[in-house]
Amino acid sequence: MGCDKMKAYERVLNARKSQRPMGGFYIKRLVNNFLELHGDKRYGDDSAIVGGIGMINDIPVTVIAMERGDTIEDRIKRNFGCPSPEGYRKALRLMKQAEKFHRPIICFIGSSGAHCGIEAEERGQGEAIAENLMEMMALKTPIISVVVGEGGSGGALALGVADTVMMLENSVYSVISPEGCASILWKDAAKADEAAEALKLTAEDLYKFGVIEKVIPEREKNFDEICDDLKTEILNELKEKMELSPEKLLDNRYQRFRKIGA
Repeated sequence: MGCDKMKAYERVLNARKSQRPMGGFYIKRLVNNFLELHGDKRYGDDSAIVGGIGMINDIPVTVIAMERGDTIEDRIKRNFGCPSPEGYRKALRLMKQAEKFHRPIICFIGSSGAHCGIEAEERGQGEAIAENLMEMMALKTPIISVVVGEGGSGGALALGVADTVMMLENSVYSVISPEGCASILWKDAAKADEAAEALKLTAEDLYKFGVIEKVIPEREKNFDEICDDLKTEILNELKEKMELSPEKLLDNRYQRFRKIGA
């Protein structure tokens, strides 16, 4: 796998770096002729989730990505990458469309978590995430998810029900932030580094537990080189998964989740 030994909390800090590329970066470099589609057809459009259709080489795909923005104005517009219910409903609408037209789905995950404001709860945040989990389990088209930054809680898992989950070496994927975990367990957020070790949230740990299938190395590489490696892995997975019948694809996805933690 090529992961050097770095403390878990160092990985967390790397995943959170303001200059670390998020979903939009990977769309621009991996997807040709990308056409963004907007709205959940119920309430509005959530800029924290970018979704649309495009091509990876000669394969038509639906792409859904979490995006926090680059400038402060863009980050405010995108709620710093924390999606609202309409973002998850937009994602599900596009995934159901992908199933209808037999397009594989690529998801890029990078968010500290779903938006936790009262307005998000009023519009059904928990229900929107739960619906994604349920519906993605039964979609009859290949799904590949890539954790590119901080994958936090159900907000990240809502795009993580996939046939193959990959992680960049310095990304993290966890049920709760280390600070939140430390606050609950020890009433002291300063123990975040200790909590990070206990949470087993690094790509290396999650690969060992079978939660993810692949780790994309980052050491001594720039993000353009990382994109090249990621594209190769995505294409390999697409070619393999697209050869399966819908029944076999769904059975493999079911077995994948059944064996986690066994």
